[in-house]
Amino acid sequence: MATHRTVVPSLFPPPGYAHAAVVEAGTRLAFMAGSVPLDADGALVGAGDVAAQTRQVVANLDEALRAVGSDLSQVVASTVYVVGDEPGVLSEAWAVVRASGLLATEPHTSTLLGVTVLGYPGQLVEITATAVVPEGTGA
Repeated sequence: MATHRTVVPSLFPPPGYAHAAVVEAGTRLAFMAGSVPLDADGALVGAGDVAAQTRQVVANLDEALRAVGSDLSQVVASTVYVVGDEPGVLSEAWAVVRASGLLATEPHTSTLLGVTVLGYPGQLVEITATAVVPEGTGA
């Protein structure tokens, strides 16, 4: 079994972890690190705006998936973390996720969680995912 870990050059370099790990075990799967609302320079996108941060998180997730030969349509599981203790805040993030390519083709397993704090200052949203990497593509 081979494992390929990838740090995507066009995304902000993560501190101490890779953006993705692809494990070959029959079907190839990519286990994606949490996608965060930072631009390629590491600046927070959408300060105080859950919807804007969610859009950036989905865009970063899509870019990281493409770097390993997959895309949003291949996601089989995701977890969406949103800072907040009110259902309305979680619903705002979920509405962006539902409108994105992440859930556009086929539903996948997903969990939506309200949390107290995430890793970067001002960060309100993070999404982790597992995706299929089709044969003949990827790292």
